[in-house]
Amino acid sequence: MADSTHDSDAILRGARSALDANRQGGRRTGGRPIGEGSARLRRRNLVKRVKLIGVAVLAILLAAMAAGIILNGIGFAGVMLTAVAILVALLVFSNFPRVKVPRRADLTRTQDARQLVARTELWLEHQRPALPAPAVTLVDRIGVQLDALGLQLETIDPAHPAAAETRKLVGEHLPETVEAWRRVPASLRREEHAGATADARLSESLGRISDELDRVTRQLADGALDDLAVRTRYLEYRYNDGETLADTPQIAAPEKN
Repeated sequence: MADSTHDSDAILRGARSALDANRQGGRRTGGRPIGEGSARLRRRNLVKRVKLIGVAVLAILLAAMAAGIILNGIGFAGVMLTAVAILVALLVFSNFPRVKVPRRADLTRTQDARQLVARTELWLEHQRPALPAPAVTLVDRIGVQLDALGLQLETIDPAHPAAAETRKLVGEHLPETVEAWRRVPASLRREEHAGATADARLSESLGRISDELDRVTRQLADGALDDLAVRTRYLEYRYNDGETLADTPQIAAPEKN
């Protein structure tokens, strides 16, 4: 019986290791997140997996307990079957459901700024393993820029020209650039054509997109900075330069005889 307990513990340790290996959303989707948006989607998926594992393990244990009560014990075979069932549940739900990588056509099907940013980041993560090293560095930088831009887009009118420009840049130009590079056969990506290789052109295009994201971020920040400056000047006038209630001399009430 001690050996069976040891075997069961070994099985559970192996299952926990499999779960830990998949906590970042799976290696097949590009490794670590490039931004907070995609990380949020991965965390949501992880929470769902943990809940499914909890429900499955609880159901298996309850079934084993019920069988033990009805059969007056489940014996060694029953204990091993329960351990195997728990192992299967852990292995299955530590890998499924996987984080759903959006298709290229799905990126622009949302008007929500956070969703657009998160989907684009997740899509880029899926492309990253195939990209050349200089492009990977740029993709990581773009992920940080997208996080900042997504927060700004939440606070402005969707009809704002900068918002429309950003949606086109993030949802169309960025993925189209990567897809154009992927259409070039891998054997030809390092061969020079019209003065540059496909890898070099990809890095150049991503660099320009990064610069444009920085420009749009600054453009949106200028409006926020102007609003803050106006508010600060008002507060300075109201509470420093202007006369306040505390600074107004108080007239003493006449004493009653």
